[in-house]
Amino acid sequence: MTAVLPEAALSPYAADLLRLMTVPGAAEDDPIAREPVDTSRLSDRELGTLLPVAFRLPVQHPAHRVLGAVVTAGRSRQPAFTPEACAAMLSVVVEKLERGGYDGYAVLAVNVLVRCEGPLPAEATESASRLVTLLVDRCRPAHPYTVLALAGVAGGLTGRIESKLFGWSRHSIARDEATVVSRLGPTAQALLAEASGERSYSSPPPPPDIWQRLADLPEYASFAYRALDAARSRAADIQAGRIAYQADAAFERDEAGALGRAVRVALLRDEPWLAELLGQLLPGVAVAPTAARTAPSQALLYEVARAIGDFPTPEAMAALRVARAAARHKGIHKQLDRELRRIERALGDRPDVAFRLPDLGFGPDGVRTVAVGGYHAVLTLSHDVDLTWRRPDGRALAAVPTAVRRDHADTVKELRDLVKQARGQLATVARTLEVGYTAGTTLPYRRWRDELAANGLGWNVVRRLIWEVPDASGRWRTVLPTGDGFAELSGTAVPEPDPDAEIRLWHPLHTSAEEIRRWRDELVDRQLRQPVKQAFREVYLLTPAELETDTYSNRFAAHVVHYRQFYALLKGRGWTCSRLGPWDGGDTDDAYRVLPGGAWRVGFRYDYRDEQPDGVECASTDRVWFDRRVGGAWRTAPLADVPAIVLSEAMRDVDLFVSVTSIAADPHWMDRGDDLHADYWRQGSHAELTATAQTRRAALERIIPRTTLADRSELTERHLVVRGQLNTYKIHLGSGNILMEPGNRYLCIVPSRRGPQQSVFLPFEDDRLALVLSKAFLLADDARITDPSIVAQLRAAR
Repeated sequence: MTAVLPEAALSPYAADLLRLMTVPGAAEDDPIAREPVDTSRLSDRELGTLLPVAFRLPVQHPAHRVLGAVVTAGRSRQPAFTPEACAAMLSVVVEKLERGGYDGYAVLAVNVLVRCEGPLPAEATESASRLVTLLVDRCRPAHPYTVLALAGVAGGLTGRIESKLFGWSRHSIARDEATVVSRLGPTAQALLAEASGERSYSSPPPPPDIWQRLADLPEYASFAYRALDAARSRAADIQAGRIAYQADAAFERDEAGALGRAVRVALLRDEPWLAELLGQLLPGVAVAPTAARTAPSQALLYEVARAIGDFPTPEAMAALRVARAAARHKGIHKQLDRELRRIERALGDRPDVAFRLPDLGFGPDGVRTVAVGGYHAVLTLSHDVDLTWRRPDGRALAAVPTAVRRDHADTVKELRDLVKQARGQLATVARTLEVGYTAGTTLPYRRWRDELAANGLGWNVVRRLIWEVPDASGRWRTVLPTGDGFAELSGTAVPEPDPDAEIRLWHPLHTSAEEIRRWRDELVDRQLRQPVKQAFREVYLLTPAELETDTYSNRFAAHVVHYRQFYALLKGRGWTCSRLGPWDGGDTDDAYRVLPGGAWRVGFRYDYRDEQPDGVECASTDRVWFDRRVGGAWRTAPLADVPAIVLSEAMRDVDLFVSVTSIAADPHWMDRGDDLHADYWRQGSHAELTATAQTRRAALERIIPRTTLADRSELTERHLVVRGQLNTYKIHLGSGNILMEPGNRYLCIVPSRRGPQQSVFLPFEDDRLALVLSKAFLLADDARITDPSIVAQLRAAR
């Protein structure tokens, strides 16, 4: 067997691996065959050269360790294939299918075609023709777009192949897509097969530029409009009764896939016609033309929602919200709510479009007033969006006026929907700005001024954030926006930057502890709650222990967490993870999050521990590490090489997962009689403060002197100590658990959803901070507690 990359072009290590696989007896005598295989030393092209060799050999080959490592690397990296390597892989796939192998190997052949670096030799055409024959002779090809791509290599789409692929399709959209792409040649057909989602177990990850390459084809962009327009017309005909209605039958599965691809391409190209078209199509497929709680096509609705999640725009998200509001099926509401949360997160990665805010009628003061039936509805932007009602004379009302509720129910619903929309837009802007930290995002001042500050919603966000603007010498100055410009912490006015100058969000990582302290004082004095935790933001610096472990961190290892809550929080924060449980292979998982900018991802390992008798599941946390994208593949990097802000922001996520879901924060845990985790609970519920708990302590330093707790409490290193009339109490600032003195006896208080009993300004959103304050106010007046469960514990302590 000969190499498909000249021997001289291979590195010594790649040449050694090739020799072990191809030279008889080499793997039996060479000690290299018994060493761990380091595929990170292979270039992407060398990997592409070795893959056909590895796939052709039997798994019992003496160099089986090399074969396994090469094939595994091919599943996780982006191998590059010379034309000769492509031909070799197609030949291997023919051999496997002729021996009865499964269709997925043909998918692997198309994966190779997408990554081929030059024109295919004649033998590749012959292999592709044989593969098409083998696949089309099946009852129904499992991978039609793979067949289409191989047919392109073999000479084109014949009538027999087309009828075999699309004979079951009742409508024309999928056939139109295949016809368009068949005229564009084998490369475009292979792109379509990759984009269609047809995968095999051995497939490499999709190329990161797959959708951009498809969007760059003018003919496919034209198809995208034509297909979506046809779908809109069909949905309109169903709604008008011109097509008989059947639930979930408006579009075939292959059509929904084609339309999803069309939406992705249109979103990526930011087509100006898309917003109006989706505004008509989505409600048309989300709600039945009858009173039924069904929909013409849930499949298309969800596929479009997934497409918007891949390349979100504010307009597309707004159209999906309208469809969600129109739908009657509760299952649709649940599914779209989940997709909308994902879209909101993903929009943060597209700052080029995320700041296109709608004009919802809010003025610079953040107020919009709407006259309704002789009354006034007042919508106010603060750290939330409030809807209140006033009489004609201006007096406030506690609820919607009865006459308005009776005579203007539709308007009341529209106003409530407007509140939801405004909240969603505020959250999107804040998240987009926040995720820009790791990507190093800056904005031209002109855009900041015209798109954000000039919009009532945008101004509500940016006016509460700390910014950095350049002065005449190019030095960054830290400022807060004012009504007519900016001002430094000292109050000194700062000239407006040039329109083309850059402006960026301030991060505490890059400043002194003294400046952070002063900004915290300033925000609390102004009672300015930030939409993004900024002045009180946690900072995580590389530790000596992490320099010692080099490529991983144990900072958040060995914690016991509520697994279901932990899993939900991972998914909610945009991490990719698998469900664990008491089944084969369900004991360990690695969760990943690709950080904005796409150059880095963070990994977090955790293990399934057990299930309690009452059904509560536990997991334990393990190491954290960072991968850098190199040549389309992920390579683990030393922690010292990770940019400081990337490490800090990623560790902030992990700290959140642990601090929120740890069983140490569960006041009822010991009531389960769980001896297995008792030591962890006792230690963790009063452990050293994490960075999250330390910022909580910094907030309390500024909050407590302004309350009635000022002369009845003090802050220690880890606790808020409260002196009641009956006992003294130590509230742990991390877990929120309480010890009574003397004797350090545990006091169980069920968390209250009402927050602090007094009206207290909180400088940032933090449920645990509100919980600590709520318990403190309660215990400061412990003689007046009437809750029987608490009273019994207080009496037992005396």
